[in-house]
Amino acid sequence: MPKRLEEMLTDIWTPLFLAWIMVLPYISMAPVIQSKTLQTGSIVGLPGTGEGERVLSRAKRGWVWNQMFVLEEFSGPDPILVGRLHTDLDAGAKNIKYILAGDGAGTFFVINDKTGDIHAMKRLDREEKAEYTLTAQAINRDTDEPLEPPSEFIIKVQDINDNAPVFLNTPYHATVLEMSDVGTSVTRVTATDADDPVYGNSAKLVYSILEGQPYFSIEPHTAIIRTALPNMDREAREQYLVVIQAKDMGGHMGGLSGTTTVTITLTDVNDNPPKFSQSLYHFSIPEDITLSDAVGRVKANDRDIGENARSAYDIIDGDGIDAFEITTDPQTQEGILRLKKPLDFETKKSYTLKVEAVNVHIDPHFISRGPFKDTATVKIAVEDSDEPPVFSSPTYLLEVHENSAINSVIGQVTARDPDVSASPIRYSIDRHTDLERQFNINSEDGKITLAKALDRETDPWHNITVIATEIRNYSQISRSSVTIKVLDINDNAPEFASEYEAFLCENGKPGQVIQTVSAIDKDDPKNGHFFFYSLVPEISNNPNFTIKNNEDNTVSVLAKHNGFRRQKQEMYFLPIIVSDNGNPPMSSTHTLTIRVCGCSSEGVVQSCNVEAYILPIGLSMGALIAILACIILLLVIVVLFVTLRRHKNEPLIIKDDEDVRENIIRYDDEGGGEEDTEAFDIATLQNPDGINGFLPRKDIKPDLQFMPRQGQHPAPNGVDVDEFINVRLHEADNDPTAPPYDSIQFYGYEGRGSVAGSLSSLESVSSDSDQNFDYLREWGPRFKRLGELYSVGESDMET
Repeated sequence: MPKRLEEMLTDIWTPLFLAWIMVLPYISMAPVIQSKTLQTGSIVGLPGTGEGERVLSRAKRGWVWNQMFVLEEFSGPDPILVGRLHTDLDAGAKNIKYILAGDGAGTFFVINDKTGDIHAMKRLDREEKAEYTLTAQAINRDTDEPLEPPSEFIIKVQDINDNAPVFLNTPYHATVLEMSDVGTSVTRVTATDADDPVYGNSAKLVYSILEGQPYFSIEPHTAIIRTALPNMDREAREQYLVVIQAKDMGGHMGGLSGTTTVTITLTDVNDNPPKFSQSLYHFSIPEDITLSDAVGRVKANDRDIGENARSAYDIIDGDGIDAFEITTDPQTQEGILRLKKPLDFETKKSYTLKVEAVNVHIDPHFISRGPFKDTATVKIAVEDSDEPPVFSSPTYLLEVHENSAINSVIGQVTARDPDVSASPIRYSIDRHTDLERQFNINSEDGKITLAKALDRETDPWHNITVIATEIRNYSQISRSSVTIKVLDINDNAPEFASEYEAFLCENGKPGQVIQTVSAIDKDDPKNGHFFFYSLVPEISNNPNFTIKNNEDNTVSVLAKHNGFRRQKQEMYFLPIIVSDNGNPPMSSTHTLTIRVCGCSSEGVVQSCNVEAYILPIGLSMGALIAILACIILLLVIVVLFVTLRRHKNEPLIIKDDEDVRENIIRYDDEGGGEEDTEAFDIATLQNPDGINGFLPRKDIKPDLQFMPRQGQHPAPNGVDVDEFINVRLHEADNDPTAPPYDSIQFYGYEGRGSVAGSLSSLESVSSDSDQNFDYLREWGPRFKRLGELYSVGESDMET
């Protein structure tokens, strides 16, 4: 590659160098550019003009200098002279100074301030910047004042072929249908050249294929890639790598080039039929295989892919076309054979099927390559299995009369072993379906017998399940449903449809219908029920009532006369015999109760009791009883209320002379120690009933009458406790009739922080005379008063 680049650069620079040498003598270094315009010349006469002829003249005009040119990528040892600026004011004076401003002034371009020569100081690249806009001006060297207005001009960078073509979006990937016609467009590639497209042929590109022939071709100027060979088969080769070249200079020698790769993939079309991997398939299956289970799989391969390789399977011929079916597995594209009907090894031991695979999607452009289907033969061998017994019928219906004798045979079921071994069968009844053990079955021959008496009116149908088991293999079991219908016999007498109670009005007329009676029968004769009604023979000539058959299995009871009175007879009883038409006929006697009632003129029953005569009009006996019950209930409530009022709790201290009992009040709550802020309420010791005087106790009944005396009124809660206790003690000591009144106070918990022990005298080991309470005074001010009290008590006792 470096060698190739060196050759290309030589091809470029050699002609340029020769051209430079040839034109160098014709130019004096560089163009001399005068500022603005030249002076107008004199009119010059043309030779051959005579008098009378028009004389043509031309006025000189200034040179419009607005652009210069410089070759890009020039890298000589000296700066390149681009051009020269000159003003008309410059007549050899040395006080004129040329200055340059604008794009690249001072960096890329430098001007000689004396001569006006402009040089390119650096290597220029047209692809980076194609032109520079500068401003030149002549000024006074001494005063820097402008001698003329500034002039703007452009320096254009002339292009050379220094950029190779470059492909966009490389590498390329494209697809084309297989079997496409020659010239089918595949894709288009695009290359760009950074050189000037309007100057020369540096950016004129021509495309060609370096690799990929003879399969593909490319148009030189449009870069469209097309197929070049017909019938390219994807199944033979799916992918191609094509190398494309783009060359500038119109493809001529010395041009630069760039390459790219295009990966072309042939896409699939349905141009191949399915093909079975083998023409004959063998499968073996047991005869007890479950319906819809898979028997086997067949596969027709297709060289195509995707939707073009999808095939549908079908059974088109064979002796098992009704026993088997085939479906397509969408994942593996296999044909799955499944069982459609049960198999029986003893009936048929093998099957032959003809299976066809057909493409689902067929391309009409390639129909000539068909047919797009294939067939294969499938042989299926049925293997013998130990099958359960088979009943002669899946269900049985047996009939038996309800009066059949116990142990009589009501029917028979049969089952057989379908296997070649023909194992004997054992029969049994599933007792979960015959919980009352109504039936039995002979385990050898399957005869069903009656174990208990039947009653059609209780249960007209029985459903039991019979089990058949192979004796040689108890795991082989079959079941069959047996329905037993109980046939009816005439074993139930007819009876009244309900408990009738007839009402006869006192003002009724002879022949009036008192009651219509109907009957029911639990039996179910084939021809329906027909009942006969009659009066018992003893009263067949009843003087009061008679019956009339209505011919619809009902009978009407009629009154023979009028003038019935409740005072004479309140109730009549009429026995009626009801018979059916069964064989033998059954009959029963039922008594109709007829009440004599008082009725309105319209025949509406008002009352049917004798007591109704003495009751107010509109008030029945039931209403009277309800009223009396309410009154009694109210009286009971009043009595209970008064009794409860009298049995209120009486106070402990009574004011009358009655038998009293000792009443000891126990207080379980104990006072705390020094830290107890909730003191005991002294009001508990104060008897509110004793405020106004002495009251006797309930403990005992006093022998002597003690007249109450005026007691001292207790002081408020702020009184002295010592004084209060002394008063109560004095009253108790002077009362000969009062028993001891003890009020025991327990102090079990003294509170935290107390340095004293228990103050209870009941827990003292020694007697009161042995105790010395002087230590109480040493406990502090809180116990000073208590110590004084006990000291006073001891001094009194000593006295």
